[in-house]
Amino acid sequence: MKTKECPSCAMEVDAESKTCPVCHYEFTNHSMGIKFVAILLVLLFLLYLIFL
Repeated sequence: MKTKECPSCAMEVDAESKTCPVCHYEFTNHSMGIKFVAILLVLLFLLYLIFL
């Protein structure tokens, strides 16, 4: 069984869990599109700073 660590309480929980059973931290599931847009925005901002 795969596990992941809760960032709030450091408890090892099942990788499929949506919340931590100990502290009730809610794990977010970011889609690939949101990650792509975030990286693109960071790169554009860095290019803006370089050519300022």
